[in-house]
Parts: sequence; structure tokens; C-alpha cells
Amino acid sequence: MSRHRLLRRGAVATVVRAGVARRKLHTLVLALVTLAAVTSAVVAGSLLAASAAPFDSAFARQRGAQLALRLDAGAAAPDRLAGTGRLPGVTATAGPFPSATLTPELTGHQPGPQLYLVGRPAPDGPVDDLTMVLGHWPTAPGQVVVSTSYNGPDFALGSTLTTTAGSTLTVVGLASSITGSADAWALPATVTALPDGGRQEQQLYRYTGTPDQARIDADRAALTAALPAGAALGTQSYLDAKLVADENGQSIAPFLLAFGGLGLAMSVIIVASVVSGAVSARLSRIGVLKALGFTPGQVVRAYLMQALLPAALGALLGVLAGNVLAVPLLREDQQTGAGTSLTVSWWVDALVGGGTLLVVALAALLPALRAGRLSAVAALSVGRSPRSGRGRWAHRLTARLPLPRPVRYGLAGPFARPLRSAALVAAVAAGTVAATFATGLTASANAIGGSRDVAAGYSVTVDPLVFPAGGPGQGGPGGGADPVPLDTAQEARLVAAVKAQPGTRTYFAVTGVQGQVSGVSGTVQATLYSGDSLATGPAMVAGHWLTGPGQVVAAQHFLNSTGHRLGDTLTVTAGGTSVRAVIVGTAFASGNGGMGLSADLPELQDGPTAPPVWTYQVALKPGTDQAAYLNGLNAALAPLGVSAAPRQSETPHLVLIVDAMAAMLTAMLLLVAGLGVLNAVLLDTREKVRDLGICKAVGMTPGQVIALVLTSVVGVGLVGGALGVPGGMALHALIMPMVGHGMDSPLPTVVTAVYHAPELLLLGAGGLAVTLLGAALPAGWAARARTAQALRAE
Repeated sequence: MSRHRLLRRGAVATVVRAGVARRKLHTLVLALVTLAAVTSAVVAGSLLAASAAPFDSAFARQRGAQLALRLDAGAAAPDRLAGTGRLPGVTATAGPFPSATLTPELTGHQPGPQLYLVGRPAPDGPVDDLTMVLGHWPTAPGQVVVSTSYNGPDFALGSTLTTTAGSTLTVVGLASSITGSADAWALPATVTALPDGGRQEQQLYRYTGTPDQARIDADRAALTAALPAGAALGTQSYLDAKLVADENGQSIAPFLLAFGGLGLAMSVIIVASVVSGAVSARLSRIGVLKALGFTPGQVVRAYLMQALLPAALGALLGVLAGNVLAVPLLREDQQTGAGTSLTVSWWVDALVGGGTLLVVALAALLPALRAGRLSAVAALSVGRSPRSGRGRWAHRLTARLPLPRPVRYGLAGPFARPLRSAALVAAVAAGTVAATFATGLTASANAIGGSRDVAAGYSVTVDPLVFPAGGPGQGGPGGGADPVPLDTAQEARLVAAVKAQPGTRTYFAVTGVQGQVSGVSGTVQATLYSGDSLATGPAMVAGHWLTGPGQVVAAQHFLNSTGHRLGDTLTVTAGGTSVRAVIVGTAFASGNGGMGLSADLPELQDGPTAPPVWTYQVALKPGTDQAAYLNGLNAALAPLGVSAAPRQSETPHLVLIVDAMAAMLTAMLLLVAGLGVLNAVLLDTREKVRDLGICKAVGMTPGQVIALVLTSVVGVGLVGGALGVPGGMALHALIMPMVGHGMDSPLPTVVTAVYHAPELLLLGAGGLAVTLLGAALPAGWAARARTAQALRAE
């Protein structure tokens, strides 16, 4: 082959293709490590983009209100109320709008969830533009538009909304507010004509920038101070709606970013190690190329491209895999009205893919520059073995150990190539970090999923709903019958049957109301508990669970949003009854915007306006046969038309997705770490093939050769495992507060304290297992190598 032909334009490409095709293991390792890093980073980036951009864009487009203020009508003079629009930071106001809280009447004259109605002349304005989803805006008195976020019965267009006070309104449309400023809207004259209409008002405010919780607190305090005492009845922050829209993405993205960071770290370590090993193993080839006329720049480009080609393939596959895996998470995170897309933004793919390739190029640059700086004479004259004398102190030290000679030789082996061994330790440590972090993450995710289970230990459920006309689908228009709740006398018979059934240890009942709470604008869902023994309760962040009447437990976001603290007294109003209650605990709860309350308020659970019981949860005495208990209880309940069933406890869908993704990403990173070990040990074994041939010639058996090779990675595995376990625990401790921040809540101990000594020992031993598995193939190859062939190898 002529010198001119080698130096033509395609010479570097020819060398690159040959190098990639010849070193298949190196190519596979580089592609996989890039695939793992890009996959997790694309999913994380897509969630961050989806959880922030759609809500923020919709909020700006609809001129959402950062604060909604509920006022006592007439308590503030018009000029004084107008003056709040000139407070620092306020850019626009709307109102005051008359408002009222209604209680819709359901089938059977039962009260439904309360509805906060606001009177507005038009859906648009300087603050909080409403989006009409169906129908039209009210054009006459007695017409109403219901919000798509109303947590109550579905109202069809043209249906009648009847309240427990006897008022009737005709539903003419459905609309959405980006901040959920009300449950329904009507013309101002319609609201003031209602029995309770016109007693309260709503004022909406927009502020400069994007206020955080601290600034919202300051703005709320400024509004309250600018009005007469008692005029401000409650506020609602846009952060409530933002939490609902962002919660899933903001809580999942940190752990995906952690996996992406681990993948990038392993990319740097393994790419640098692989390219450096390729340079060391191919010194003679580099010398030949330079002797034939390759410039240093051409050599550098050749080795860079040999790293970038498989990395580009891995990045492409990682982008595709990330887009596929992001879809279920984006679907879980999709929120009505926020416009969340189920596709990954193109810029996320470009940024992650391009950034990863840049990291790979930088990692490969240093060993490639080393190859470019080598002179042809030096490259041709230097062999593949380590420089003479390197690591001899380790051989002298291990020679004193009472161990077989192959074992001593293997233990000293890593010190002949300290940089390569250090890179190998780092790769094993990164894999162990991933496994440790994933173990803790999975335990935390499952703890989060079960943290809202208020009935742990209760194994039987009684549903107190009766289907008329013989059961579901047997009567009513269209062949279906809506279930109706039991009346007071029937509920008393149900409770008596549960108490009298042999095997019953304790029970509690669950119901709920939507009402107004002091300090909050709009309605709040309160879940009410009663019975022999209240629910065991969710995981607590502070305080304690319900222990008696007049107590409520709130999520941390409720306290942040309203400015309340533990020990404060609230007034809860529902069904025309007002009850004072004390906040006794802060529960860890995700979902529902964090604005719900758990309460023991007997005043709201008795009387003609009391809501029907949703369910009864029953705990059995130890040793009670559940099947026999259910047969006996169902026989007693049969006259009432209700039945009992085993309690079903399902793992939330999002937790299952998190567990599956954590397992998959960890498996990928462990596989990459194992392949990194395989690559390094194979390279080291090939460098020592002549030494191994001499050992075989003087009597070393194949079994001893295997022991020598495996022993050479024992120290690497032990050190990597010992470093990886605390590293994974530290990463878990760093990431979990970010997850809590996405939920606007501190995390309880049950979510954060998830590691135990036995599993940590197993995880540490896992680093050793990965290295031994990775070294098994090169050890077998070395044991099978023929002595004569090994002695002839250079």
C-alpha cells in the first residue's frame, strides 16, 4: 500500500472503521454506557420541561391570578379596596365579584360537595381569563357555568343545579380557570339574588415575576394589613394549582437526573479507560501509522472517532428509548388545562444527545492526545507491558502473605497499572452507587405510595351503598340504577351488625364534606373519620394523628398556602354548620394539591345535612379466619342490601413506573460496569499473555491461572463496593429532599430511613460480584490459552 494512498482523504476513516470493527467489546461498552446515560437524562429532561413549561405558558396566556382574596362584602370601603391594587408588585386586579357557597342536592335529596360560585360579567378580563370548554357564557339570570375542576357530580349542558336551599340554576357551559379561582361562575345579578349571595366578594391579583412561597406569604400579609381587620376571610395562591400540575414531574425528575448523572460519570470513566487501554495496547500500530505518514492530528482524530462512533449509536438509541419511556410518565403528569404534551420536546433530545457526545469527546481527548504526541520510534520500540519496576513493591508485600503464589501474584497485579485500576475501581463504585441508590429509591417510592394509607391493619371493607331495583344495571333510565346511601336507621343497623359479628376488633367510618375554611378562598375537601377507633393515619411529618373530636390534620402545603401552623384553630363550615377545630398534626400527603384536611368533627357527621358514609373499614381480632368472618357478616348485612369484602390495597401506578424504571436503569449501569471490568481485565490479560505462558511452562495449572486472574480484581471489587455503598446512601440523602420539595412537603422518617445493615452488606458484596463476573470470561480465556502460543506472543 503506497504512502500516497494512506494519506489521502479517506485514510483516517479507514483506520477508524478498522478499529471499531476489530475491537467489538470496546464498541459495545461505549455504546451501552452512552445509552444508559442518555436514556435517563432524556426522561428526566422531558419531565422537567413538561412539568414547568405548559403550566407557566398557560398561566401567562390566561393571565392567571397569583392571589385570590375572599372578602366580607362591605367590610372594606371601595376606595380602600381599590388601593390594594397599588401595593408593591401588583400589576393588575379584577373584582370585586360577588360570591356565594352553594350545596348542590344529589339524588335522594342528599347534599353534594359544596360549590364556590363567583359572579362575573364576562369570562375575560385583566386577571384570570376563563377558557370555555363547552356551551356558552351566561346570558340571562339563573344560568351558570361549572368549572371543569369542580370536585363534584358531572353536570350536563342544560341540566338543573338544585341547591339544598331551594335555588335552581341552569347549566349552560363548562369552563376552566388555570388557577381554579372558583367552582362555578354566573352573572353578578344571579349571585346576589341567591339566599346567601352578595355576603362575600372575590378580588383577584396579578404580580410581577413568578412569586415563590415566601413572596406569596409577604404579599398576603400586605393585603391583609391594607384592609380593615376581619375584612379578609381567606386567600388562595396560584401555587396550589401549580403544585397539582407539577407534582409528578418535579418529584420524579430528581432521581432520573441522578441516574443520568451516574451514567455520565461512568461515561467519563469508562470512555477514558477504554480509549487509554486502546492506545496502550496499540502502540506498535500507532508507530506504524506515524511511520507511514500520519500526522499527530490524524492520529488524535482517529482515536476520537473510534470513541464517538459507538457513543453516537448509543446516544441515538438512548434518545429513542428515552422518548418511549417518557410517555407513561408524561401521561401520568398530564393535567387538564395545562396543555401537557405526550411527546418529548425536540430541544431536550438535542441538548441531552449533543451534551453527552461532548462529554464523551472530552473524556477521550486526553488519551487520544497521548497517542498523537508519541513519536514513531518510541511507539515502535515500547512493548505493551507496564514499565519495568512498576508495582514491584506490591509483589514484595504480597510475597509475605501465607497464600498460594497465584493468589499473591493476582493481588499485586492491579498496582502495575495504577491508573487503569483506579478507573476500574471508579466504574465498580459507580455501579454500586447506582444499585444502592436504586434500592433506597424503590423503598422510598413504595413508602410514599403507602404513606397515605390511613387504614393499615384493617382487612375488611363494607360499602354502605344500595343499588335499587335489584342491583346495578337493573333499573332506571337506560337500564342502570345509581346507588343510594343508607338512611340513619339503616346505618345504625349496619354498625350494630359489624360490632356484633364475632372476630371484629375495631372499625371506623369514612365520609367527607366540601366546605369553607377560615383563611382559605374557595372550598376545601375535608375527609371525616369516626367509629370505635379512628384510622391509623398516614405518615406524619409533625404533630400526631387524630385522637379525638375537634381535631384536624393538614398537609404541609395547606399550612404553607394559608399561613397556619400547628396548634392554630380553624373554622370549618359545611351544610350550614360551623365547627372550630385545632390543627394537631402535619401529614405527608401527595396529590389533590395538598389542600385537603383530615378531621374528627362529629357536628358535621350528624343531623339532616350530614353527608353519607363512604365506607367502613374493619380490623379483625388476631387468629380470625377472614373468609368465615365475611360469610357471617354478609349474612347479617343481607337484609340491608349491602355487603362486605376483603380490603384491597393497590400500589399507585406512578410508584410501579418508578420501581420499573429504577430497576431498568440500575441493571443497565451494572451491566456497563461489568463490561468495563471485562474490557479492562481482558486488556490486562492480553498484555500479560507472555508472562502467563511462562507460568504455565513452569507448572501452573489452568485452575491456578483462573485464580490468578480473578484474584487480580478482588481488591478492585472490595474497594469499589466499599466506596459505592456510602456514595449511594449519600446520593439518596441528597435527592430525597428534592423529591419532597416537588411535593411541597418534608419527608417523614418512613420515607427517608430505608437502609438496613444486612442489605448494605449485600450491596457492598455486589461490587465484588460484578468484578468477578466481569473477569470470569478473560480468566477462562487465559486458562485455555496454549503455552506455546502464549510464549510466542509479543
